[in-house]
Amino acid sequence: MTEYDPWSPEFVAHPYGAYERLRKEAPVSFHEPTGQWLVARYADVSALLRDRRLGRTYTHRFSHQEFGRPEPDPAYEPFNTLNEQGLLDLEGADHGRIRRLVSKAFTPRTVEELRPTVARLAGELVDGLVRDGGGDLITAVAEPLPVAVIAELLGVPEADRGLLRPWSADITAMFELNPAPEVARRAVAASVEFSDYLRELIRQRRAEPGTDLISGLVRAADGDDALTEQEMVSTCVLLLNAGHEATVNTTGNGWWSLFRNEGELARLRGSVDELLPTAVEELMRYDTPLQMFERWVLDDIEVGGVTVPRGAEVALLFGSANRDPERFTDPDRLDVGRVDNPHITFGAGIHFCLGAPLARLELIESYGALLRRAPGLRLVREPNWQPGYVIRGLTELVVEV
Repeated sequence: MTEYDPWSPEFVAHPYGAYERLRKEAPVSFHEPTGQWLVARYADVSALLRDRRLGRTYTHRFSHQEFGRPEPDPAYEPFNTLNEQGLLDLEGADHGRIRRLVSKAFTPRTVEELRPTVARLAGELVDGLVRDGGGDLITAVAEPLPVAVIAELLGVPEADRGLLRPWSADITAMFELNPAPEVARRAVAASVEFSDYLRELIRQRRAEPGTDLISGLVRAADGDDALTEQEMVSTCVLLLNAGHEATVNTTGNGWWSLFRNEGELARLRGSVDELLPTAVEELMRYDTPLQMFERWVLDDIEVGGVTVPRGAEVALLFGSANRDPERFTDPDRLDVGRVDNPHITFGAGIHFCLGAPLARLELIESYGALLRRAPGLRLVREPNWQPGYVIRGLTELVVEV
């Protein structure tokens, strides 16, 4: 059985056996190579996501010295500023203030108004795949759809949309464990370029407001309190990075899961309208695109009878939690009609994914278009996995129609 080893290609390709062993033998354990406490069971992961004794950061309560951590590398400053001002890493009053202001612009109505656009874009991409007789599902459909949608949402001109995906890929590579110096260099460069680009868009929207999200962020205010320019930039980058990477990998990983479970694929094809909503939720649970999420321990806690001290970092194993038999019936079985499915793919607590409604919309329209317009879609060859573990996805998924 493969042990937990986030740098091993074998583990990245097949992590679920190691997760099963962790849940049974060491559900809360210290992993020396990463310096993290691994938390493998659903109940513990779910509870810790909501526990305010943990945080995505600690700087709202402690200095780096007080917390026993080194000062950030000044060479990473553009990336650090971009990341630290986004909702994903903020805590305390700043998180609540920015989430409230962003929510004024990024409403359920805003997302729902995108449905015709998302459906049209998904249909056009699938039609292109069909005309070509197949191809790489990742590059033909999974990647361009969320980029086009977020560009539409932000009001990015069509001529500039090719810039977004490379920037996103370079920035999110920093979320892997111990990124190499070259990865950090690319992330810093992408942070500078993307931020400069968005600042110019924000200046344009201040002068000539429109109906796009950036215009909404410019207008969002509570009394005299409004988003700073940096907060707007960080919000836009987060919406692209978090939503885009998760949607791409849920599409690729999900279709790979369906191809390996022919009975469930046939069942879904036979009842697309009825089963599509539950199928999308099940595919997010079955092969989770974000396998691990980190938290800092701000006060000593006890998890599963194990004391985890202040200053420690915990690795919440989403992929393991979503396969926990204590919460999911027959969790290693793909069931496109699964109804009792409280997966934690979007997180929980105050950091629950703000873009979850948009991700669900994109997935529903993407899977729906493929199932209806390419009913004979089939796999050409077994895919390989990218080296990243935290954000886990395929290098390609070659299909024919």
